[in-house]
Amino acid sequence: MALDKYGIAKRIAKELQDGYYVNLGIGIPTLVSNYVPEGMTIMLQSENGMLGMGPYPKEADIDADLINAGKETVTILPGGAFFDSVESFGMIRAGKINLTVLGAMEVAQNGDIASWKIPGKMVKGMGGAMDLVASAKNIIVAMQHTNREGESKLLPQCNLPLTGVGCVTKIVTDLGVFEVKDNAFHLLERAPGVSIEEIQSKTAGKLFVPDFVPEMEA
Repeated sequence: MALDKYGIAKRIAKELQDGYYVNLGIGIPTLVSNYVPEGMTIMLQSENGMLGMGPYPKEADIDADLINAGKETVTILPGGAFFDSVESFGMIRAGKINLTVLGAMEVAQNGDIASWKIPGKMVKGMGGAMDLVASAKNIIVAMQHTNREGESKLLPQCNLPLTGVGCVTKIVTDLGVFEVKDNAFHLLERAPGVSIEEIQSKTAGKLFVPDFVPEMEA
């Protein structure tokens, strides 16, 4: 079966490494905070001015003053810090973030990302995404493989306005894990029960499939 949003977040959490400074975009990426491997020390950064975020709070622990960039209530770990957005974006633009996890509407086979313009909806702008994709050392996209019309979101080239050019390194969708390199999507893993044929039929961009593609580990 294809992964749900929690499965996508859980798989992305396996990409974390001890000592990483990580920025999580709104939507599915924020769920990654709930799946940080036990014993691992990472620092989650939010561009609205937090460093050291923890997992989502339980109802009894909700503090309305602690919110992430998506205006969701969060927790802060011991040693966490608060600062203004100028300082926050200074960290981002200086390349201090090891990993950024973002949602996207479209990703192109050369690593372009379109993540801020939603067709048919009014949006305030791209937020901090352009700074993040221009500065982070590693960018992973978390998204559904197709849109609501069933059309592929992994494309030869993006149709929507770009957020960044040639910057995405890896994608985790409900169907599988893909590395973006050599102007193609390289299939690394497939979701449990998902066939190669289904992935191929739902990927519009150039897809490289090795002889053996393992299923994701639970």
